[in-house]
Amino acid sequence: MITRILQPTLKKLAGQYPVVTVTGPRQSGKTTLCRAVFPDYAYVNLETPGVREFARTDPRGFLASYPGGVILDEVQRVPELTSYLQPLVDESREPGRYILIGSQQFEVMNTITQSLAGRTTLLKLLPLSMEELALAGIESGIDNALFTGFYPRIYDAGLDPTRTMGDYMETYVERDIRRLMAIKDLALFEKFVRLCAGRVGQLLNLQSLGNDTGISHTTARNWLTLLEASYVVFLLQPWHVNISKRQVKTPKLYFYDVGLASYLLGAESELHINRHPLKGNLFENMVVVEALKYRYNRGKRSNLYFWRDVRGNEVDLLLAGGPEVFPVEIKAGATISGDYFKGLKTFAAASLTPPAASALVYGGEENQRRSEVSIWRAAEVAAMMQSFGQ
Repeated sequence: MITRILQPTLKKLAGQYPVVTVTGPRQSGKTTLCRAVFPDYAYVNLETPGVREFARTDPRGFLASYPGGVILDEVQRVPELTSYLQPLVDESREPGRYILIGSQQFEVMNTITQSLAGRTTLLKLLPLSMEELALAGIESGIDNALFTGFYPRIYDAGLDPTRTMGDYMETYVERDIRRLMAIKDLALFEKFVRLCAGRVGQLLNLQSLGNDTGISHTTARNWLTLLEASYVVFLLQPWHVNISKRQVKTPKLYFYDVGLASYLLGAESELHINRHPLKGNLFENMVVVEALKYRYNRGKRSNLYFWRDVRGNEVDLLLAGGPEVFPVEIKAGATISGDYFKGLKTFAAASLTPPAASALVYGGEENQRRSEVSIWRAAEVAAMMQSFGQ
């Protein structure tokens, strides 16, 4: 098992809250992490039909079966269970008694918010970060990272990325999606997901996405919401605070794992990535998610945005830290060009309060420090975040 950076935060918060909820994509390592941190806890998987039926038909008896610490996996499968947890938690207030794991964020969040408000803390675990891989002595080239992605099982078991992503789509994503909504034409839905992959790092255009898929705008919105709920895609929101010019207010589309996006684009090797016309978009996707992982792995919420004005001037990533904003430009090229800094300069000129620091993440091999911009390798996004106090 590759050590996860979230581990000490999970352990600390379990000593402060009676319930800790961990959500994230399927196969991101949630169960492995929780069982490693709490080896003496009973483990219950609510995906198991008999166990799920017991929890649904006799929730009080089910919970009474676990008087000590217990890990309840796939808790969204029995959402009513959290209502019965509430009085038990209020009665004992014993910290860390219940560890809840869920792989569908909207369902889990709604359940937790309604039943356990003020009684639980929420953590998110995404697939492995480059920081975690480096700590484990694993560091690969950019093309390999874009092709392979970051799901732990690929690294732990030495699995073939293409086969693993194909199985992931078939056995996890499609199953979860069908459970959330009755989709009659799975082939059409798969086409929709692949078209989403073709739009990584681009402004979301639901009308175009729906037209290209052959579905209505409303269906496209519903399907995208399902992909968000299942931790497949996420939307990066635009920043429009403290800026003098008119801004774009449409979000950008990204995948939580760049390897899945590469698979959906048809990549079957690193060579395909190297020659792919969307390599720059995939690289941007990877870097943005690395910044997101840095925040989540430390128990923090996302503070990520992007900036773009109506003239097309853009900064790929903005980190909002209190009153300060740190702009980050992302370029896949290995050779630094003067054009790489255009967006950063335009943003600084448009800001009512110029940024205290800015950065460029690129596809090269050397970090640099210039007068106004720090330049980082993609593998060192965590170090960049730390330098900004994130």
